[in-house]
Amino acid sequence: MEFTFKLDESSSQTKMQQLIHAINEAISSGVLNEGDFLPSVNKLSRESGLSRDTVFKAYTTLKQRSVISSTPTKGYFVSHESFKVMVLLDDFSAFKEQLYTSFRTILPENYTVDLLFHHYNPDVFEQLILNSLGRYSMYVVMNIQNDRIEKVVRKIDPNKLLILDMGKPADREIAYIVQDFEQAFYNCLQQGLERIATYDEFNMVFPESTPHPRVAIDTFKGFCQENKLKHAVISRIKNKSIERGQAYLVIKEDDLVYIIKSCKRQGLVLGKDVGLISYNDSPMKEIVGNGITVISVDFEEMGRKAAHFVGNKQKVFETLPPKLIWRDSL
Repeated sequence: MEFTFKLDESSSQTKMQQLIHAINEAISSGVLNEGDFLPSVNKLSRESGLSRDTVFKAYTTLKQRSVISSTPTKGYFVSHESFKVMVLLDDFSAFKEQLYTSFRTILPENYTVDLLFHHYNPDVFEQLILNSLGRYSMYVVMNIQNDRIEKVVRKIDPNKLLILDMGKPADREIAYIVQDFEQAFYNCLQQGLERIATYDEFNMVFPESTPHPRVAIDTFKGFCQENKLKHAVISRIKNKSIERGQAYLVIKEDDLVYIIKSCKRQGLVLGKDVGLISYNDSPMKEIVGNGITVISVDFEEMGRKAAHFVGNKQKVFETLPPKLIWRDSL
């Protein structure tokens, strides 16, 4: 099948970006295969209405990215079947590293991955998305918000997009693999009720700055009220006294470190004098303080499922439940 190109005058992309995107799309969809020749610069310019300079620059960019090659006598051809994936994560952490390692291990060698981070900055997020349009075969994006999909994300072809971790779309147009921060989170707390109830008070440490979905606070309060547990939500734990008989559920790693250090300094035993549950597992939590009890989804599983979506191009709509993993801190 011969490659053809039609310019979209209403597109926010430049003419060159549109052409590059169209060629990448033709390769990823099988219209163009390894060894297939592209139209000459003159022919494509004549048939599409693009200038020779625009076509030449697009071809040159694709050559630099090793998507196409050229010979002096035969012209431009697809050098190899290649798929380029953008993975946009919120930040770098131990459990995100597990996710990415699992994701990358599953993908075939002919998939290249650009790993980027938005650090919950809306301006950075928007610019990274806009700069990526038309450059990738597939997109894996961690959204900023849990309760809505950012408008700029909808500029990505929904057939190529996977929303990861949080931000479940309201429709079935966009694929997603996200966490359940409500019922499954409640179920984890319920599993730990017998041990949590041995403490005088159960505290959730939820900093104002955390991007963790605030619906988790309502779930925590509902659990404590239904089980008649004395409880509190603390926005700032540092400089507060850690006391015997208290149990803590922490979201951020630095709050976890503060509580562990405070217990050591006061001679309090984790899992006996003070209870501790941390959100999101990591290898370090298996060994710190003889093991930290966690509520966490399996991030390696999330990475594997994301890789299958990218490799198979089949939409997935999954909400992964977190699990309670017992260790000595509770």
